[in-house]
Formats: sequence, C-alpha cells, structure tokens
Amino acid sequence: MSLRKALFLTKAVCCKTTKLQTTNFARPKYWLFSANSARFYSAENIGDKNKDGKQEKVDILGRFFPQSPINASDAQEIKKEQEQFEKENKEKTEENEKSWRRMKIGFAVFGGAMTVMGGCLVVEMGAPRRGDDGQILEDEFSGLPTVMQYLKRTWKELTFYEKMIKEPSREKLLPDPLPAPYQPTYTLVLEFTDVLVHPDWSYQTGWRFKKRPGVDQFLQSVANSNYEVVIFTSENAFMIWPVIDKLDPENKLISYRLFRDSTHFIDGVHVKNLEGLNRDLSKVIVVDWNKGATKFHPENSLILKKWKGADDDTSLLDLANLLQTIAMSEVADVREVLMYYSQFDDPIAAFRDNQRKLLEQMEEKEREGKREQPLTNNWLRTFTRR
Repeated sequence: MSLRKALFLTKAVCCKTTKLQTTNFARPKYWLFSANSARFYSAENIGDKNKDGKQEKVDILGRFFPQSPINASDAQEIKKEQEQFEKENKEKTEENEKSWRRMKIGFAVFGGAMTVMGGCLVVEMGAPRRGDDGQILEDEFSGLPTVMQYLKRTWKELTFYEKMIKEPSREKLLPDPLPAPYQPTYTLVLEFTDVLVHPDWSYQTGWRFKKRPGVDQFLQSVANSNYEVVIFTSENAFMIWPVIDKLDPENKLISYRLFRDSTHFIDGVHVKNLEGLNRDLSKVIVVDWNKGATKFHPENSLILKKWKGADDDTSLLDLANLLQTIAMSEVADVREVLMYYSQFDDPIAAFRDNQRKLLEQMEEKEREGKREQPLTNNWLRTFTRR
C-alpha cells in the first residue's frame, strides 16, 4: 500500500470516528490505526469468546502494553523487602505496646501515691484539736459522722491557707497615728521596685538593685516636707528588706515597710488596699507604675512611667517638687490634685509644663511692673517738682 493511500485511509477513519463520537455519546468508540491497517474497538465489545460463546474479560493493558515476566532475582528482592517491612512494622507495634504498658503502670503508681498522700493529708489536717490536757476539743463539726468531720476540717484548713495567700495577713497594716505635732500631715506610699530602684540579674553577680537618679535627694526632701513615707511593695520581704536598709541605713527617712503579705492577690495581681493603712485617705498619696495594683483607690494614685534603669532620668526630682508644692499649699484633699494629674499619661511631664507656664506668667508680670514704674516716677515728679 502506497503512502498516499495510507494517509487517505487514515483520514477516512478519523472522519468516520469523529462522526460516530458526536452522534452516539452513550457508546464511545476508540480507534487505533497504523500504516498497514485500521480497526475499530468498542468499549462494550472488548473481549474474547470461548468455545461456549460466552464473553470473557480480557486485560486490555496487557494486550496493548505487554510486560515481561519477573525474573527470580527480582522476585527474591521484592520478597526480602516485604519481609523487612513486616519485621519493622511488628517491632514498632511491640514497642508501642510496651510504651503504653509502661504509661499505664506509671499512671497507676502516680494515682496510688496521690491517694496515699490525700489520705494522710485528711488524717493529719482533719483530726480534732486537743487541749493541753489531751482531751478532744469540741468544734462545729463534732456532731457529724467521723468521715465527714475529717473532710470538713481538712477543707477548712485548706481554705484558711488559701485565704492567707490571697488576703492580707492583718487588717490594720499601720499602727495608730502619733499625737500632734509628731504625726506628719500627709502619708506618701511608694512602690519600691521600678519606682525607687530597678532590679537587674546576671550570672556573674546575681540579683542587684540599681538606684534611680536622685532617689536620696527625693527621700530627704519628702521626709522633711511634712510627709510620712511608707514603702508598700508587692515584693517579698526577705529580698527587699536588706535593700531598704542600704537605702535608709539610719531608718530616719522611711517610717514603715509593707510587703507582699499585706496585699490582696486578685487575678494574678497584688493589689494594695489603702483602707488598712489606718490613715485619713484625703491625706494619702500612692506613687506606683502599675494601675492594677491601686485599682481599689485610683483617686489616691499617682501613676508614673515604669523606670527601666535609664541614667538620665529626673522624674524623682520633679516628683519631689510636686509633693513639696502640695505640702506647702496645705491641700485639704489631695485626691482633687491627683485626679487632675491622672488624666495625663505622664503626670510628671504635665506638672513640669505647668511649672514652666507659671514661671513665664511671673516673669511677664515682673516685666509689666518694670514698664509701669517710670510712668509713676514722672507723675510724682510733676507734683513734687523734683
């Protein structure tokens, strides 16, 4: 068959196949052609008939794409890989079972230990109290069954310790005021950390406290300005007490020291309750950097920016000027002044700006007075003829 004839036959087959595919979508046709022949294959007629005339399914891929049989070496390699995979899977399963078994044993041991500890706790804390003579003391749980008595007493002890953590150790934090004229008029409550000092830690030195610039002058000026200075911090006493001793070695500037045990622990914050200070709140000023620590009495709070150890800070000197101004003005209720400065993000900067404006006004009045003085001299000269 010539090449021209083969191409013609191919074109005819293509056209015929396209026609069949466009006219009958339910039975798609597939065509296969070569240079020597062209035949049609239907998806519904593929197969071979046996002698009984029954249709047998045929592997089309095997017919069109014949594969060579696997040799013995490849089969042996595949078998080894399968055996290795099964072995690893089995080992992994056994290891998971051992891990789960160890975990269950650990949980059982932990549960047993907790049960024993809980029982010892109930027996120890729930036992009735005894007097000096060894007799059992009656309490509000004595009429209950024995098991309930122990459980109730244990719960009461646990809530007592929780109350010790969350509430102040005593209701009256400061003693009664001194008689006049020994008692200062105003009470200044200062947070210690990040207001007066800044803690710093390193591997070489451990914890160190850096003094804020001007802290010595600040304490000296407010202590001599009719203020009773109280350190009220949320830190532990055993860590801060020696630092305060270094800051005020003669114990003349700082009157009282209050620590974490004097605060309320609410939502992760140690809150300072000024009601326990035993002082007139109209004369109490609290200086802190944390609003949450003074949320019970925001009208008595002067919130400063947290000092992070900068050496060029002058806030304490400006704060001393503000406190001295309040004392010299003999303010009847300091809460009015503090509420005014609480509207500013930086009350010290606002006070500094007010001081600058006041000085400018005083200088302007002084200049006006000097300008009016020559006119007065001329008026007097006309009448006195001097």
